[in-house]
Amino acid sequence: MSRPPSPAQPTPPPGRPIRLAPAQPTEPFFDAVGGEETFRRLVARFYAGVADDPLLRPLYPEEDLGPAEERLRLFLIQYWGGPTTYHERRGHPRLRMRHVPFAIGPAERDAWLAHMRAAVDELALPADQEETLWSYLVYAANSMQNRP
Repeated sequence: MSRPPSPAQPTPPPGRPIRLAPAQPTEPFFDAVGGEETFRRLVARFYAGVADDPLLRPLYPEEDLGPAEERLRLFLIQYWGGPTTYHERRGHPRLRMRHVPFAIGPAERDAWLAHMRAAVDELALPADQEETLWSYLVYAANSMQNRP
């Protein structure tokens, strides 16, 4: 007993084959927002704020914020579909584990988000891309919190 085709499987007129359009590849978010240059600008602006922040700056043990800036930039590039340089250099991100030594409570989270908000705003992304990026950053900031 044969079943009728489902609505997702159209029946061609007699004598005509079904021609399905090839699947269109979706562009990775990394490329859609402008690639490495966008993430370079985002992270540079963020760390410019961190450099003068009395609450956040002590959380960065290195005198030079350059290495921290590079790590965040490479992580975000990889996360959003760009090159996997972060993984090649540092292995699995293990974000929560890497942040355990630093006291991150609501005040630190909020300060981090304030600097990141300013950095995201300077990118002037289309609304849908801005929302996608910002939603992730809020999620990440909340996930790193390890103190009440």
